[in-house]
Amino acid sequence: MDKHDKKILVVDVGGTNVKLLVTGQKEPVKIPSGPTMTARKMVEDVRKAASGWEYSGVSIGYPGPVIHGRPLCEPHNLGHGWVGFDFKKAFGRPVKILNDAAMQALGIYKGGRMLFLGLGTGLGSAMIVDGVLEPMEAAHLPYKKGRTFEDYLGIRGLKRLGKKRWRRHVAKVAEQLKHALGADYVVLGGGNSRLLKKLPPGARLGDNSTAFTGGFRLWEEPSAQAKYKKVALRSMKEKPSAEPLLEM
Repeated sequence: MDKHDKKILVVDVGGTNVKLLVTGQKEPVKIPSGPTMTARKMVEDVRKAASGWEYSGVSIGYPGPVIHGRPLCEPHNLGHGWVGFDFKKAFGRPVKILNDAAMQALGIYKGGRMLFLGLGTGLGSAMIVDGVLEPMEAAHLPYKKGRTFEDYLGIRGLKRLGKKRWRRHVAKVAEQLKHALGADYVVLGGGNSRLLKKLPPGARLGDNSTAFTGGFRLWEEPSAQAKYKKVALRSMKEKPSAEPLLEM
């Protein structure tokens, strides 16, 4: 793939919508998802929606664990058929797959030790330490009363608890995980982060558009990645940099 002609289609797969954006476009396109959205249907819908776009590679943010660029298990809030699916063949182009929370974290990282929590249909999580990205699966760890972190911070928790109590649990979990993981700061992203009235100490508000930034960065050249790493190391000695950072 010629680095000068590279145009990337970024597909952010969520439990409510699949969002897509291609290099050079400003406004993403949304496709409704939900429990009937299989891998094959996702590709069909995305290819149809992106039929007027030119792109040479595809980045997919997947709502579940990804190992060696492949989904490890079926998503909790979507249909089946994701594990073992040949996305490269289906799209007819090179494909890179990353956990959706990790992709958003990659797009918003500002240096140091960052914990990212994605408040959406489920609960996404990722950690970036000195430029090194580590996707996490904290959502399904036990939290309270036999329920998981996702049961409280995901959409089910929001509906069960109401906004006021949900916000208190978001603050509590963000503070607990920040201290447990030794994070310098926490970024709260995902579609439901907009419902927060007050951020917990040491937390910043994310932006869903950074998922697309992260998807584009997956295809950056090693020289660009080295540049971001240098900025990340410098940020440990100074205030967080305004430059975007990356280390794969």
